[in-house]
Amino acid sequence: MTRWTSDQLPNLAGKTAVITGANSGLGLEAAQALGRAGAHVVLAVRNVAKGEQAVGSVPGSAEVRRLDLGDLASVREFAETWDGEIAMLINNAGVMFPPEGLTRDGFEIQFGTNHLGHFALTNLLIDHVTDRVVTLSSSLHRSVKGIRWEDPNFTGAYDPQKAYAQSKLANLLFTLELQRRLSEAGSAVRATAAHPGYAATNLQSHAGNSLLRRLMAIGNLVIAQPAQAGALPTLFAATQDIPGASYVGPDGPFELRGSPTLVGRTQAASDPEAAQRLWTLSEHLTGITFPMTEKP
Repeated sequence: MTRWTSDQLPNLAGKTAVITGANSGLGLEAAQALGRAGAHVVLAVRNVAKGEQAVGSVPGSAEVRRLDLGDLASVREFAETWDGEIAMLINNAGVMFPPEGLTRDGFEIQFGTNHLGHFALTNLLIDHVTDRVVTLSSSLHRSVKGIRWEDPNFTGAYDPQKAYAQSKLANLLFTLELQRRLSEAGSAVRATAAHPGYAATNLQSHAGNSLLRRLMAIGNLVIAQPAQAGALPTLFAATQDIPGASYVGPDGPFELRGSPTLVGRTQAASDPEAAQRLWTLSEHLTGITFPMTEKP
């Protein structure tokens, strides 16, 4: 079978893609590929200076806008100042294995940034989206059995690896419930998810544990596929004709590397009741709700 590459992207002229965390790594690779395909690409980034350095490498039409997913006020500001259609909203930004910390709103930093920030952004922008919402998860979602409903912040017993896995499980449950709500509202927008396998990016360098950082640096050299390949599942999930709530990852052994394809997820990540419960919790924590009403 021919390997799917970004050269097979459709013509995206006249379409806008918003990519969170697009100043480096997978987000920047996706931005460059979508720019080559003709899309207008918006790099939604926390550090505008780094975004301005990166945007010059994006072919065609591109711009930088400030967005701090760890600050709900910043998320609201980004959405309130948005005007126009968004063909693809790509929830790419993420924090991985940092030292214990909280977002500006008091949430565990990985759950707050990776899930709640994107939950808020998507709901605030969904009326502008015309085609796809893609949320990045990870195969590490398999390492937890469920959401810590009573204490998603890991209060007093912080484990950065489990907290990261919980946030990636939340990304899949969010996608599942978002697709259900879109379908009930009669929307043609599709919610999909993707994971890059093991891709060499700077994400691994932010781990709080120095030994873990060294091990992942070795893994980047020996095991990982390049970031350009790691971005392919995102691009596939954003542009190909696949069902809503699909999950895309590499087709190689253990989904570490390879060509993008539809992949499986754990039972915990496929639980519609857990997805609805997480949605209710997320609405409570962020104060932001789904704006669409069910179609009569």
